[in-house]
Amino acid sequence: MPPSQKRARRYDPVRTRTAVLSQFAHVREAVRSLTPEQLALPTRLGDWTVRELAAHLTMALSHVTRNLELPEPASPKPDLTLLEWPFSTADRAGRIADDTEALAADRPDLDALYGEVAGRFEELVSDVPEDRLLPTRAGAMRLADFLVTRTVELVVHTDDLNEAAGLGIPYDRQALAACTRLLADALAEKAPGGSVEVRVPPFAVVQCVQGPKHTRGTPPNVVETDPLTWIRLATGRTEWAQELDAAKVSASGERADIAALLPLMG
Repeated sequence: MPPSQKRARRYDPVRTRTAVLSQFAHVREAVRSLTPEQLALPTRLGDWTVRELAAHLTMALSHVTRNLELPEPASPKPDLTLLEWPFSTADRAGRIADDTEALAADRPDLDALYGEVAGRFEELVSDVPEDRLLPTRAGAMRLADFLVTRTVELVVHTDDLNEAAGLGIPYDRQALAACTRLLADALAEKAPGGSVEVRVPPFAVVQCVQGPKHTRGTPPNVVETDPLTWIRLATGRTEWAQELDAAKVSASGERADIAALLPLMG
């Protein structure tokens, strides 16, 4: 994957931290109301039940606090940038699945687990500098960057939970925006160029794919969709052709078919 050479988007760490806690609170309220029958329902995530998915969602925050409790990496620079993170997740899928199943089995009281995780996050994260390096499983990352990745984990799995249990858990606007923007920027990182404009209103517009560069007027190749459809495409929850047929994606221009670039996260 050739580097894009574009300057990384800036995210306000205070707003991101607030968004993470807000989305986690939305999920906790919904999980608190789940019945035993709902917790036993299957999900679109392999063999996971709703209980295992709900337990996994707590790891979005607990991984931050766990990494803060470890010694800071000696290197002064991160090993993994924010735009590299989406492409690093597939390698850890097996370990994540094992950890999730163990957590769900060990902590049957999900509300207590959510309370402990949220309390620990608020206690440890609020006063830590944004450039503090965390020794994550994928490599050392800046705290501010790692918090943005938490919006992806929370928003994507909130959607999974809504789909599995027929819930209507809301999405914090800032969390949804950060998730959408990171995945749109990851597309531009994977396929740098200026021949296709991808629009995900109201949060993101990126140009990607090598070819004739658009400079003014209406771009010749345009893809447009809504945030949740984009997130599902980028994470493999749905397929390009299916969303085109459902009119959830519009694509105009001979280069506008980006199916071969998706998903971005395995």
